[in-house]
Amino acid sequence: MPQKPSIPKGTRDFSPSEVAKRSHIVSVIKRHFETFGFQPIETPSFENSETLLGKYGEEGDRLIFKILNSGDFISKVDDITYSSKNSISLAPKITEKALRYDLTVPFARYVVMHQNEIDFPFKRYQIQPVWRADRPQKGRFREFYQCDADVVGANSLLQEVEFVQLYDAVFTDLGLSGCTIKLNNRKVLSGIAEVIGAKHLLVDFTVALDKLDKIGAIKVKEEMAAKGISESAIKKAAPLFEMSGNSQEQLEQLKDLLVESEIGMKGVGELQQIITLINDLGIKSSKLEVDVTLARGLNYYTGAIFEVSAPEGVNMGSIGGGGRYDDLTGIFGLKDVSGVGISFGLDRIYLVIEELGLFPEEVSQSLDVLCLNFGDEEAKEALRLITKMRKGGVKVDLYPTAAKMQKQMKYANKRNIPMVIFLGKEELERKEFVVKDMRTGEQHVAPLNIEGPWLNWNF
Repeated sequence: MPQKPSIPKGTRDFSPSEVAKRSHIVSVIKRHFETFGFQPIETPSFENSETLLGKYGEEGDRLIFKILNSGDFISKVDDITYSSKNSISLAPKITEKALRYDLTVPFARYVVMHQNEIDFPFKRYQIQPVWRADRPQKGRFREFYQCDADVVGANSLLQEVEFVQLYDAVFTDLGLSGCTIKLNNRKVLSGIAEVIGAKHLLVDFTVALDKLDKIGAIKVKEEMAAKGISESAIKKAAPLFEMSGNSQEQLEQLKDLLVESEIGMKGVGELQQIITLINDLGIKSSKLEVDVTLARGLNYYTGAIFEVSAPEGVNMGSIGGGGRYDDLTGIFGLKDVSGVGISFGLDRIYLVIEELGLFPEEVSQSLDVLCLNFGDEEAKEALRLITKMRKGGVKVDLYPTAAKMQKQMKYANKRNIPMVIFLGKEELERKEFVVKDMRTGEQHVAPLNIEGPWLNWNF
């Protein structure tokens, strides 16, 4: 017997209903992107390996899917390299391309390559799939979509304020009230590393600190120690593990901790400015909080760091994140171009909305009306009718064959189609048709030659 087909772990098929729900989320995000002045671009699904490697830290590099060179790639590897069995030296010989890990680094590459065509400041949005060789689990896949918005060429903190507003606008529109927008600053983390004497181990320090809410303080301290951070430095960082209170109170605690760090105090000042502006302008349904442990583990952030968590009661990782990366384009040769951006996690947002039952009923409704089929003559007239209805914007279809009535009605019920049209021999003779509301059982009669606004009647 043929082997049962399967798909790779961490990937998924999507049913028509799931695609409709995902499209609903994307349309809301896209509408707000454009309302805020962002323009769409697209980049290739794979990049040259050198574009991606070294941009996400050691952990990120391990999660990049590499693409084997075409043809007999092994024959091009010298015997010494091949026999060494060292994957680090072998990889560049057999793979020169990789699937994109995120949309931000490809965007930086795009800006550098197209800098003479771009009007700065450049506000772009991008909605495309990315791939990560991660361990699949709830809300974490190997293939998933990101929905990114970035601004390059503007270093004003007003951009960070706008991104907080953008997050709030999208989640409010999706019905996700109570999301928490967490805010930190890479300068604050640099300042902390400086005052505790671990400046040279900044990346190791921040990667470990970022795991506080996942593995707890004891495990974080153990990881820091394993990375070479001294016991005295970890002890000096202790206030971070116990910091509490509202955003303003945490900022005051940070000022005390970072008083001797110029870069740290600059980060606190930037946080203060963003929070003050948001408090003045207000946000609709989200909460803005300072989270000093937030690092996101990526090397390229230089200023503000964002992460969004789902409403309370939903067990889900972050559903959005981002930050400022003023030096990112510099890695591709374009210096002094500031940048800041955020991302929406489409797949996790979907799971949260599904769990909370917040998808509008009509979203997964693929048809407004099904016209039943009673035979060739009736079907011919039915096609004339539904052609007019389609021109009026109604989603309508004709059952393809004159099957038994029970079968056609069962089909309408299984697809959750709210209305069906009866156009049989008797209706044809009377030059009319009958519309039945499948939700209430109510029926309406209308003439076949009907025109105008009725085409949208009650659909």
